[in-house]
Amino acid sequence: MGITLHGIGVVGGIAIGRAHLMSHTEVDIAHYEVPANQVQTEIARFDNAVRKTRKELEMLWGSIPENAPAELGSFLSLHIMILNDATLSREPRHLIETQHCNAEWALKQQLDVLLAQFDEIEESYLRERRADVVQVVDRIFKALAGQAATPHLPAAQSENTIVVAHELSPADMVLFKDGAVTAFVTDVGGATSHTAILARSLDIPSVLALHNAHQIIEEGELIIVDGIQGVVVIDPDEKILAEYKRRQQAFQQEKRRLKALKGAVPTTRDGVAIELQANIELPLDMPQVKANGATGVGLFRSEFLFLGRETLPSEQEQFFAYKEVLEQMGNLPVTIRTLDIGADKMPKWSDHSTFANPALGLTGIRLCLAEPNLFRCQLRALLRASHYGNLHILIPMISSIHELQQARMHIELAKQSLTDEGIPFNRNVKLGVMIETPAAAIMVNNFLKQVDFISVGTNDLIQFTLAVDRSDDMVAHLYDPTHPAVLYLLSQTFRAADRIGVPVSVCGEMAGDARLTRLILGLGLRKFSMHPAHLLNVKQKVLKTDLVEIQPIINKMLKCEDPEKMRDLLEQLNAL
Repeated sequence: MGITLHGIGVVGGIAIGRAHLMSHTEVDIAHYEVPANQVQTEIARFDNAVRKTRKELEMLWGSIPENAPAELGSFLSLHIMILNDATLSREPRHLIETQHCNAEWALKQQLDVLLAQFDEIEESYLRERRADVVQVVDRIFKALAGQAATPHLPAAQSENTIVVAHELSPADMVLFKDGAVTAFVTDVGGATSHTAILARSLDIPSVLALHNAHQIIEEGELIIVDGIQGVVVIDPDEKILAEYKRRQQAFQQEKRRLKALKGAVPTTRDGVAIELQANIELPLDMPQVKANGATGVGLFRSEFLFLGRETLPSEQEQFFAYKEVLEQMGNLPVTIRTLDIGADKMPKWSDHSTFANPALGLTGIRLCLAEPNLFRCQLRALLRASHYGNLHILIPMISSIHELQQARMHIELAKQSLTDEGIPFNRNVKLGVMIETPAAAIMVNNFLKQVDFISVGTNDLIQFTLAVDRSDDMVAHLYDPTHPAVLYLLSQTFRAADRIGVPVSVCGEMAGDARLTRLILGLGLRKFSMHPAHLLNVKQKVLKTDLVEIQPIINKMLKCEDPEKMRDLLEQLNAL
């Protein structure tokens, strides 16, 4: 009987093969005093370690084959950028000089400072960038200790090698370039880690956050990786092995069918056109957007530019980031959301305190209006970038018309300043608001008269409507996208937008959940925006849906108050 481990499946698929344990040697960090006459020598030792690390990363970057995913090179470039940043390459030198401590201890102190800043970030994708900093610093530690920084795969490996590691960095994953690795599992990592993103790009079945797989699994052991269910089976018996081989074959057949849908126009069986767009966190996400046939970017979160740093990003830095995405999408729409940072995790550059109840604090548009210079700088960068593509500006966490009017005033002032300076921009940039508070959903008719489009953020709308924090294990089970109150607000919002003729989209997780696609289609939605990995699954559901056929069940769901009956109706809906 095999042992089963449960983690986070980040790439669907099933792999069966032999385990290869990829080990990283731990480096002990000693602390000792450096005599005054040897301080400069210690600084030189640190500088040499940084140079050696930079050379290793540049060599790895240069060894990436042409057919490798674009993200691999981008993430290695990010590691080089982190290494070159003054917070890592210069600040430890200052600590060595002022504290007369050894290079390892100075580097550890600076790492602790940086990690504390990342731990204050609420956005999961950006918070997990702390792993990239740790990986770069780990390479410097190894250079200081004279150890090899990159593990190696065995010289003679089978076609079905499954890598088992505590964690993997982008540099480690260069080793997968020859395609001999068919899956990997790690003890740590999350759905938005670079390991997960690269796994999706490489299309390798993977399961992360297994906690102790590296200690349990033995070298050469037969294992099954089920990226669909987030399961790893160690030493399976014949019956389990046969069942997973059957599932593997079925999944591969389904995958081939999905790939064939990339160029298909998303239209329901009764001829209604549906728009499927992508949510992104970084310009680095664009290759996956294109690979899955998105018809635009429905949500570009701009927070990555503002978090994990001591100072605000300049207008020029923001301009280049926005321009890069707009140019890649050509004439397709790109909706960029203005800064939306949780009030419980104020960055170092902010003078505002954190809040005991952050969801009701200084967040979204409230923070931008409280920081007019910050807001104006971002708006100028966005407007400048609008000259290079089809930009839509999205204002988050709106709860009153007055906030919208203030935001519009700042936009007009930014436009005037660019006009005065002779800087080109699109004077007809479309403006929209996020409907993610019950107040905005209830008063949606008022907003629809003053904006070009609206986007429903179902994640927050559900949480605020049901008073449920889904990150709280004690109440997370109460988070229910099919709750009658949620369905009522969504239905009323979609109908109001349709009456007035204002485009409406959903950019929360509901949009990417294929189990809910028919439900929100039946409620009236015609534009979805989701993680790029979900696009083809949702498109398949759209192509198999007849809106007239599903309407009787949708009507029953809108009247249903019993959770169990609601689940039964959802099953009936998806069985059509």
